[in-house]
Amino acid sequence: MQETLPNESQKRPGDPTLPNTEAELERLIGKEEGTYKYSVEDFFRNPERVGFQLSQNGDYLAYAGPHERRQNIFVQPVDGGDPVRITSETERDIAGYFWANNNRIVYVKDSGGDENFQLFAVDRDGSNPRDLTPFDGVKIDLIDDLEDQDDELIIGMNKNNPMLFEPYRINVQTGETTKLAANDNPAEPITSWMTDHAGRLRIAIKTIEGVNQHIMYRATEEAPFETVVKTNFKESLDPLLFDFDDGDVVFCLSNIGRDRSEIIRYDFARNQEVGEPIFSHPEVDAGSLMYSRKRKVLTGAVYTTWKRQITFFDEQRRQMQQRLEAELPGDEIVLTGSNKAEDMFMVRTFSDRSLGSYYIYDLQADTLKKITDVSPWLDEADMAEMEPVSFTARDGLTVHGYLTLPKPRNGERVPIVINPHGGPWVRDSWGYNPEVQLLASRGYGVFQINYRGSTGYGKDFWMKGFKQWGHDMQNDLTDGVHWLIEQGIADPERVAIYGASYGGYATLAGIAFTPDLYACAVDYVGVSNLFTFMETIPPYWKPYLDMLYEMVGHPEKDQELLKAGSPVFHIDQIKTPLLVVQGANDPRVKIDESDQIVRSMRERGIDVPYLVKYNEGHGFSNEENRFEFYKAMLGFLAKHIKTQP
Repeated sequence: MQETLPNESQKRPGDPTLPNTEAELERLIGKEEGTYKYSVEDFFRNPERVGFQLSQNGDYLAYAGPHERRQNIFVQPVDGGDPVRITSETERDIAGYFWANNNRIVYVKDSGGDENFQLFAVDRDGSNPRDLTPFDGVKIDLIDDLEDQDDELIIGMNKNNPMLFEPYRINVQTGETTKLAANDNPAEPITSWMTDHAGRLRIAIKTIEGVNQHIMYRATEEAPFETVVKTNFKESLDPLLFDFDDGDVVFCLSNIGRDRSEIIRYDFARNQEVGEPIFSHPEVDAGSLMYSRKRKVLTGAVYTTWKRQITFFDEQRRQMQQRLEAELPGDEIVLTGSNKAEDMFMVRTFSDRSLGSYYIYDLQADTLKKITDVSPWLDEADMAEMEPVSFTARDGLTVHGYLTLPKPRNGERVPIVINPHGGPWVRDSWGYNPEVQLLASRGYGVFQINYRGSTGYGKDFWMKGFKQWGHDMQNDLTDGVHWLIEQGIADPERVAIYGASYGGYATLAGIAFTPDLYACAVDYVGVSNLFTFMETIPPYWKPYLDMLYEMVGHPEKDQELLKAGSPVFHIDQIKTPLLVVQGANDPRVKIDESDQIVRSMRERGIDVPYLVKYNEGHGFSNEENRFEFYKAMLGFLAKHIKTQP
């Protein structure tokens, strides 16, 4: 049964007095007409087997699969045999896991979407389960899995102060912890820690006044941390990986003195860049490094143009990629892991039309064994292609994105859903997206725009989004709509906008500031008021608050700018039909952000269907909630920009 705003007897954060819209949601869910080959469940059900990982000795496979509708962990021998389910979570999906050693698996999960992830461990046969971090309201992150130390990890915990994460060595058998360093100055918090290849804590990054970074370094764990590099958040030096031969040199991602980030070598003992950049690209930022831990060599650099690309540094790795591409032509191929000996590799394929498959590649035998297809119920031939496109914004800036059109189009104008990404300081990339494919299967085109402020296109493009929420960033979306219309692709009477998080904000901004552009809108966990958004960020974001002020706007110094960019203050301009969706436990975009917009519109006599889930946070994790949301969204779109099957 759908959950909406409760009556006063129900307890939750937010406004309990708004009228219930259950009947309207019932109508929306039943609104979608026609017979389609694939159901909502086909696109959003949990895969039976996904997220495969090899044990360190290569004898076992672990994977995630459903148990009572929640993703749990299963283990099976590589050579065959029945899988054994080793966890029994029924309230919440397991968010991630890895092998701590050959026998023990560590995993994380939160409670109801609150993002306070806790750490658990269990043996590969399901015995000896243990909650390793049984602390209420505490969030953990992984610093080092200590691959060469079977029973220990290094994690960060905000146990002593919700703003500050301190590093702990934790035993995965007993849960015993040892604090490795202090982080007790809220005025100058350490926001990141890094170890060397031996698992020694060698780098700490301190945030000063929310906008400056001090990279602190020590040659040994016995030495004190000393500040070596000072940067502003606009110019960054991000440590990636210690050099294998020189313990003072670190491979870093840097945009200091550059527009596009490059991978360089930095000598922290001498406080200087060493030699020429390891990798750079003329159009996009560098991404990440691939390396062989066993052979102690860099194997390649990964970056994204319109799709994922690799520049290889290592001939063995290059030949392996060529061998796999010859065996699996037409697929994108990623090595997602290996055993410790690096002679068995987990291979994952994917495309824009498929979640792909898993394989095991045996390097010595040169054999490729298929494990499973991730979503065999979906035929790749039925899915729509995601095409890279670009257009020129009103100020001459080139903006890139992805356009997915329904099959067949036959040259006709189609209804379009503009789908701005969240973040906003991320980017959309080419690949399989279930939301996109669901909408395309119903006859809608989907336009994903990497508006200014998106990352990956250099520092200048990113900074053009500063203090432009609702302004130039929104103009890019508007210009994208007009471009689609001018190209003869979009039906100007049937353009919708839908997004989550910042994309939800952009949805509300779109209907507030360009009220004649969109026929309907769907806001999913979106910000409506930039003032209250700033006031209610999670405590562990507080060290970055001054940075947010520079990037979004200061509530006092930029009061007029933020008010002009907050949809909640422009309700009188909204006339577009709107569906609002929210998780009650969202720690990033509080439920009051959605309550404000719904309450304000209803006070003007506008009916706004409102779907709230009380066991969800920043987006819906539980599959039954996803099913309900997307059915409601399809019904809402069918009501306002109806298409025929």
